[in-house]
Amino acid sequence: MQREYPRHLRVGAELARVLNALLQSEVKDPRLEGVRVSEVELSGDLGVATVFYSTLDPDDDAEPVKQAFDAATGYLRSNVGRQLRLRRVPELRFRHDQSARKGLELTRLIDSSLG
Repeated sequence: MQREYPRHLRVGAELARVLNALLQSEVKDPRLEGVRVSEVELSGDLGVATVFYSTLDPDDDAEPVKQAFDAATGYLRSNVGRQLRLRRVPELRFRHDQSARKGLELTRLIDSSLG
């Protein structure tokens, strides 16, 4: 019988929660100010976590944020391992979440066609 809420989804949700807490309270890099983890997708074996992040302004350049995440990967991964007590901490891969920008573009398109 298949579970309704598989382990990779539970671990992904916890991982997102822990990363957001770390970003809010412990990470001091100014490039990561106002950045939030929107979703975490884990591979089937929980070895790789793709972390989707968003910024307060969807039109901001995501490259400095990506560089800051790349620099902080080791720190974040070690803290995640300590807090979640996983046997094997997943490799963290960061991707900019484009959904807010696409939503904003759609809203602008609708507004321009109505007005």
